[in-house]
Amino acid sequence: MLTRTLIMPICTIALLLTSCTTSSAEAPAVAPARLDSVRADLAGLVESGAVGAVATLTDNGATAVMSAGVADLVEGAPIPDDRPHYVRVGSITKTFTAAVVLQLVAEGRVALDAPVEKYLPGLLRGDGVEGQAITVRQLLGHRSGLPVPRSFELTEHQAAVVGRTFTPEEEMAIILQSPAESAPGTRFQYNNTNYLVAGMLIEAVAGRSYATELVDRIITPLGLTHTYLPATGETGLRRPHLSGYITVDGNVTDETLMEPSLPWASGALVSTGADLNRFYLALVSGQVVPPVQLRDMLDGVDMGEGNGMSYGLGIGYTQLPCGTRFIGHNGNVRGFSALAGATTAGRAFTYSYTGTPTATSMGAWITSGLCG
Repeated sequence: MLTRTLIMPICTIALLLTSCTTSSAEAPAVAPARLDSVRADLAGLVESGAVGAVATLTDNGATAVMSAGVADLVEGAPIPDDRPHYVRVGSITKTFTAAVVLQLVAEGRVALDAPVEKYLPGLLRGDGVEGQAITVRQLLGHRSGLPVPRSFELTEHQAAVVGRTFTPEEEMAIILQSPAESAPGTRFQYNNTNYLVAGMLIEAVAGRSYATELVDRIITPLGLTHTYLPATGETGLRRPHLSGYITVDGNVTDETLMEPSLPWASGALVSTGADLNRFYLALVSGQVVPPVQLRDMLDGVDMGEGNGMSYGLGIGYTQLPCGTRFIGHNGNVRGFSALAGATTAGRAFTYSYTGTPTATSMGAWITSGLCG
């Protein structure tokens, strides 16, 4: 099984990275130890069932791109390292959504400890659900107790195949048929419902679409030229892209098509490793939200998974063995998985893969991507 590596702007190397020369002794470079660790991670992913895997590492201006496996099972071609490939990044969308809300907070248009009812009157009503009792902070920090989406008759892929679309209001009407998971503020429970509501809150306060706010506040200012939110009914991906696969009982199915109106503000974003690295580096350096709001984002609770990961407002963070702190998010949407984040020391990484590998280790990937 082969892995491929691209180092920019230093050198391009086909297949395995063995050595690199450059005309400038002071040119930035990604640490070789990181490259070795990440290459092993990618190989392990493909060997355990991933169809394709890509890693993008950034280290103070230098970027390395590595890949393993294939872009799709039809042509079986290796994933080229010399141009970005679009992937669905799932819940990494939540960091973008939270950042927009926190920009509104910085502008004095939203208060974190105000009830959601103030901005979306009448929306949150149901068995144990009361919008007046749930704050914006609890929403972004997954401590609202809102019902978890369980009763949809279609997956995102199935909805794409039959041409079914959803509005946020339709989704919430379905979700609120279930009772609350817990009283607001009593426990952490990761839940996509929170970010559907957050997207609706953005639209209500800004008076514009969630997609427009994303573009004008984050995507355009940061120059994220390969990041976009697919429109309702835009079920395919822009080219070039990886194809997404699901393996169930040994059967592999192509689930690249997805109806984006279902995950929407909780998980519909499409991006590339280079763009995600740029975003997280900008975020941790205070270029996306002001310092006060960044502190709010990073004031969270332990996720209770036994790995030291805490969750703030739309973002996870943990201390790494090398002494630095990871700040980022992971994402999963049928057929696609991704993990991205950065440190305040100028390092960032994104892993993305397709398929259903049997062996995954997010903690080890974070260490590989940011230490060494």
